[in-house]
Amino acid sequence: MPCEKELSHEVFEKFQELIYHEIGINLSEHKRTLVQTRLRKWLIKFELDNYNELYEMIEDDKSDQMLIMLVNAITTNVTSFFREDNQWIYFLENIDKMFDKEHKRIRIWSAACSSGEEPYSILMFLKEHLKDFYEWDIKILATDISENMLIHAQNGIYEEKSVQNIPKHMKYKYFNPALGKKGGKAFKIKDELKKYITFRSFNLVTGNYAMFKNKFDVIFCRNVMIYFDRQTQDQLLSEFTALLKKGSMVFVGHSESIQNKKLNYRLVSPSIYKLQ
Repeated sequence: MPCEKELSHEVFEKFQELIYHEIGINLSEHKRTLVQTRLRKWLIKFELDNYNELYEMIEDDKSDQMLIMLVNAITTNVTSFFREDNQWIYFLENIDKMFDKEHKRIRIWSAACSSGEEPYSILMFLKEHLKDFYEWDIKILATDISENMLIHAQNGIYEEKSVQNIPKHMKYKYFNPALGKKGGKAFKIKDELKKYITFRSFNLVTGNYAMFKNKFDVIFCRNVMIYFDRQTQDQLLSEFTALLKKGSMVFVGHSESIQNKKLNYRLVSPSIYKLQ
């Protein structure tokens, strides 16, 4: 029997509710065709007759890995080294004022780090521009909901096209030559950089924020909130508030903004906010 072609409105609503409840992503009706296209491949792969069977299969998966695979299939994991030029310019201009010089301690969280380009960019930036880098106690937490993305990030191997925006001197300073998936030219982050970064699985919507014992100086949370509704955004930013010191920064994506003034974030540069 051939598998079902059309994802009905009723079954799509089930997927909407599941994804919103577990991940916080508000999937609009106009995404139904996209979801149908992506999930039809799953029907064939798992030899299922219809989309409702697939829904039940995802819901019954106690590991949540199928749910995360679903989210990865319907969202865009676009990332790159040193993206958002204006943010790095601001970072450079204010680096002397952003961290505790007395105790020489830096704590940064790369929330939704995807395949690792963001936390590695942060570390390379600090190494290039922070005076007396080796005298500082630096720790970067990098989290993502996807185990596959975290494995990629921890491996730290990137195809040649992924590192094309990195200045040549930095490329050879912080990477070793490696082989890509298809045997092509690739670059691997040097192990000495990895020791500054801790990779962990964390769900920004349903995760337990009580696990964080120390406050952060900067939180990077870029191109994540665009998938959340206003209520979920405010909930996330409220959690961030409890983890930041007064005067700390939140970097968001260029198409994102913090609109709730009650949260006491002030825009200091495009897509950069300071906690008042």
